[in-house]
Amino acid sequence: MATKEQTGRDESGARGLLDTYREVIGHTGALLPVISFLGRLPVAMIQFGSVLLVTETSGSLATGGVVACALALGQVTMGPLVGRLADRRGQRAVVLGFSLLNAVAIAAYTLGALLELPTPALIVLAVLAGASIPGIGPLARARAVPLVRGAGGDGRLVNTVLSLESTMDELSFVLGPALVGLAAVAGHPAYAFGAAALLVAVCGSGFALHPTGRTAHTAERAPRARGGRERLPRQVVVVRVGLVFVGVLLGACGAGITALTEELGQPGQAGLVYAAMGVMSAVVGLSMVALPERFGLYARWRVATAAAALLSLPLVWTDSMTGLYLVVTVFGAIFAPNLITGFALTERSCPPRRLAEGMTWAASAFVGGQAVTLAVAGRLAESHGPGAAFALGSAAAVVAFLVALAARPAADDSAHATSLVTQGAAGR
Repeated sequence: MATKEQTGRDESGARGLLDTYREVIGHTGALLPVISFLGRLPVAMIQFGSVLLVTETSGSLATGGVVACALALGQVTMGPLVGRLADRRGQRAVVLGFSLLNAVAIAAYTLGALLELPTPALIVLAVLAGASIPGIGPLARARAVPLVRGAGGDGRLVNTVLSLESTMDELSFVLGPALVGLAAVAGHPAYAFGAAALLVAVCGSGFALHPTGRTAHTAERAPRARGGRERLPRQVVVVRVGLVFVGVLLGACGAGITALTEELGQPGQAGLVYAAMGVMSAVVGLSMVALPERFGLYARWRVATAAAALLSLPLVWTDSMTGLYLVVTVFGAIFAPNLITGFALTERSCPPRRLAEGMTWAASAFVGGQAVTLAVAGRLAESHGPGAAFALGSAAAVVAFLVALAARPAADDSAHATSLVTQGAAGR
């Protein structure tokens, strides 16, 4: 039975956690997290829904997979350019333009699928739908972090921002597939794509026009390095490589989950399994704010990647629905720590003038690893069973751990963090 002292500590810790999130929302405003969440929801809807939509209209699962992969690769290729444009010209104009363009591209892609256009035409439309994604998730991070830094926020408050943003990402990838599934049950996956086009047009525009959109360009005032743009430090590239392999892990596990649920005669359970994984990840992500500052980012990265390698192993031998739910729910705890830490390390190392580009590169690395692996792991699962796909994911997690183990913090990390605070204060 818990003592009064223990209960008091627990309540105090919970209040402290809530107070930290309230402080972050005090800097951004309550509306910004809402519209940024709704604005990034279409990404999850069209990524997951592409397979269902094209399979429904073409009658071919293989075609659905190829077109979905094209959409993801379009997003990965164009994402860093969107971030670079936002750094140069400010988020307001860039996000507004891409949100409206993406709404039109999603509508055209949906119409093409309904008209049963040839596969090459669908691939082109899918690439356009992916390439025009406004990147609200990474840009929200690049917007909120300078706001908190400029107000004198410390590293713990920045980690709170990144925890909140990663949790919203996780929840969007739980709710997005669920909405697509409901649309498919109600009549057709195309209904979800219509909703996605409307959401990105309205909420993407709302995110662009939010008052904080004017302050998202303050990094432009930072001194320009001689010789042009500041180079991204080696640490940013190393973290990006690590995130690629975390994406490979998620893609392989997604293929394995799909294959195993089909093998067990319950393919409809795949979405619920993903949801269980996403909810656990979101809960752990919100709780990461409670970690002490002395538990540094590089140590967190190593622990997170090591946990990913270890907790993914039981999936290789899972052969029942009960076991799958149990293992995946525990395994889901590793994704938010990896993503939050990856974005935090990127923020720590990026020059202020290239923060949006750095964040979009980090997101693209993760999505790219996931997208390419889905196709490869799907074929592997068909030929050798779900365990082979899960084994590929475990191997990728081991490589991610080795990358984290080899990484070393730059000597000027703390100086860079201090300069961000100084520049933010000067820009107010």
